[in-house]
Amino acid sequence: MKKLIRFINKACRPLLKAYQHGRDLTAIIDNTKVIRRNDLLAFIVLRNEAVRIPYFLDYYRLRGVKHFLFVDNGSNDGFMACVGDAPDCSVWHTEASYKESKFGVHWLNYLLHKYGTGHWCLTLDPDEFLLYPHSDTRSITELTDYLSQEGKSSFFSIMLDMYSKKTVEQARYKAGQDPLDVCPWFDATGYYQDRRPNFGEWWIRGGVRRRVFFPDQPWHAPALNKTVLVKWQWHFSYIASTHIVWPNRLNRPHFSDTLAPTGCLLHFKYLSLFREKVEEEMQRKEHYAGSREYARYLDGLNSKTILWSPGSTLFRGWQQCVSLGLMNVGRWF
Repeated sequence: MKKLIRFINKACRPLLKAYQHGRDLTAIIDNTKVIRRNDLLAFIVLRNEAVRIPYFLDYYRLRGVKHFLFVDNGSNDGFMACVGDAPDCSVWHTEASYKESKFGVHWLNYLLHKYGTGHWCLTLDPDEFLLYPHSDTRSITELTDYLSQEGKSSFFSIMLDMYSKKTVEQARYKAGQDPLDVCPWFDATGYYQDRRPNFGEWWIRGGVRRRVFFPDQPWHAPALNKTVLVKWQWHFSYIASTHIVWPNRLNRPHFSDTLAPTGCLLHFKYLSLFREKVEEEMQRKEHYAGSREYARYLDGLNSKTILWSPGSTLFRGWQQCVSLGLMNVGRWF
């Protein structure tokens, strides 16, 4: 009985918060009636990311996403024009506080519970692109079919920050462009991980953000572990962005007896449009820890820091990430 009560408490508290903050959302475009039983869905919270949307939609449509559910947190950059009348997109608008929504988590949990239950769901930022074994020849739905057959409900990934050889402000990007054309470099080494007791997650830090922005305070470097692909059920919840998901078993990268496939989440934060984003967030103070991370970014931008170093690695595909030990194929051949 005690175990059942603990389960109910852990399941219901995040859902209560989700439905409380779900009242912040107003449907602007609701095409959710076209969602079919086995469709792969994508959930996104954004603000002023219009320039990224054309390629983001192309990338994930090509890999099997059937419907995109956006939360637009007060954009004023023409985002709605990017979506247009696309039948595979639905949009909710809110001017409510991103911080008060637990940095978008409550909004996402609300939509995931309402529309994602029973579906494989991607929960992403517009600058994140999932790389997985055989991603050049197989869709994400082929990956989820395999995971379902093996009884696994989640897919673990490490976030790789991508950057150019120039300063961040010289990494100019235009709508519809593959961001790899602009930022094809990453840190192949310099990562470390430790197991956390509360939710059983593997907390990963390192890479360029630790090397460049937090060399003196590595314990403050942002987490790079993400579980963005989950076969959602009514009682599931994200706890801290997509770094931690509940129940705990969803945070486990591998099967109990062998390695599972894992991926890399290519992250294109460091494009020329980054300064405008950083300066806005320093004013809004809507990010974690009083936007401490963004204060470090602004210092780096002001000093025209170059992220590239002689130890940087040029991206060449998923096989390279497997050979570097950053992702696994597991038994998926």
